[in-house]
Amino acid sequence: MIICLGFVSAVALAQKPNIILVMTDDQGWFDTGFNGNTELKTPNIDQLAAEGIILDRFYSASAVCSPTRASLITGRNPLRIEIPTANSGHIKEEEITIAEILKEHGYATGHFGKWHLGTLTKETLDANRGGKKENDIHFSIPSQHGYDEFFCSEAKVPTYDPMLIPTSFEEGESKKSGWNSIEPDEKSEAYGTAYWIGSEKSDTTNLKGDDSRIIMDRVIPFIEKSVVNKKPFFTTVWIHTPHLPLVADPAHREQYSKMDLQKQNYYGAITAMDEQMGRLWAKLGELNIQKETIIMFCSDNGPENKTPGSTGPFRGRKRSLYEGGLRVPAFAIWKGHLDGGQRLDFPSVTSDYLPTILDILKLEYPDNRPVDGETIWPLLTGEKKKREKPIGFLFRQQISWVDNKYKLISVDNGESFELYNLINDRAEKENIVHKEPGIATKMKRDLFEWISSVENSKKGLDYN
Repeated sequence: MIICLGFVSAVALAQKPNIILVMTDDQGWFDTGFNGNTELKTPNIDQLAAEGIILDRFYSASAVCSPTRASLITGRNPLRIEIPTANSGHIKEEEITIAEILKEHGYATGHFGKWHLGTLTKETLDANRGGKKENDIHFSIPSQHGYDEFFCSEAKVPTYDPMLIPTSFEEGESKKSGWNSIEPDEKSEAYGTAYWIGSEKSDTTNLKGDDSRIIMDRVIPFIEKSVVNKKPFFTTVWIHTPHLPLVADPAHREQYSKMDLQKQNYYGAITAMDEQMGRLWAKLGELNIQKETIIMFCSDNGPENKTPGSTGPFRGRKRSLYEGGLRVPAFAIWKGHLDGGQRLDFPSVTSDYLPTILDILKLEYPDNRPVDGETIWPLLTGEKKKREKPIGFLFRQQISWVDNKYKLISVDNGESFELYNLINDRAEKENIVHKEPGIATKMKRDLFEWISSVENSKKGLDYN
């Protein structure tokens, strides 16, 4: 999709910051040192968070991955795009992505890591949907949505040796949960996935070892090339860690040797990913562009069930609309431009990324279709503000509506509701729906009005 947004001068381009949006996969709110976990070693992420602004009340747009990813690059609730859950739908060409907008304004654009927003091949059996004729309708690669280059998988891969799986498993290992890293003399077979770099073109080089490192090995050359070409860059870096199956190398497992195998792999993979975040930051320093680069970091949803992942004080996990399924670790850093060392308790969501970036760049959204996110740039720069647009969530039989103070939630498709004061009760222990009937009634009215808007979007009315 081509969006005509006008000519941008070279002078203006020189003033535009580089933008890196990092998203991890199934990392719980408490799976970082900066949110209080003292067992897990994430020194690089913790340092970036400490020097930046921690978003203590940051939400994924859904309780699972694909919808959240759709919200991040479009600014819209994923239901409007008809991506209600993982491995469903695809990014339609009619959608406007942040990559398309920035590309029109002179940015080099790249996507690296997980895609999960459509299939990446029609010809080769790949992951969950790729290469199956019935899924050809969902073929949707990043280059169709504003990305100059990409290196990505359709869905999950093992977090170490991402193209391989052992032919047999030892005690405590499984195809679903993960295994110890494959030894050089150990028998293995193809996991059934690929990293795609073009239409029906996959990359078969440098695919051994930590998957976070493999991804960063593509990110860094993209950044270096952009600097050489004197172009600002925008990149989404969507890391698979710590999604199952979890695999960590012996050196990283050894750091957690007193823990059980599952925790060794879970924590080891996160620590390996953390090292790559440190590598990224060091490279920006080496290129002397730390002050010209914004990094925004978050996870795509809460931790998977039956894993060591933790939500800390929050109720629920992945696939739940309680706080633990949606509230994720997040921070923003822009050295020299944002006053670091802050922790903000403001309700923000992955849909806010697009309007925030447009606000930073003083750009207008090139359409009048509904955008669910809102800019948090004034908040990041020290202004006091309240959220103007409550955040709506729908997943399976669950519905929720979140504003600055309260959370309305139904787990039975609207038959009954619960109400929580998240300022006083962030663990969602006291249902006050009968104590505050007026608040609950108003929130239900606003929620169903928003759902009506979403239904109109699903009918294709946004594209008229």
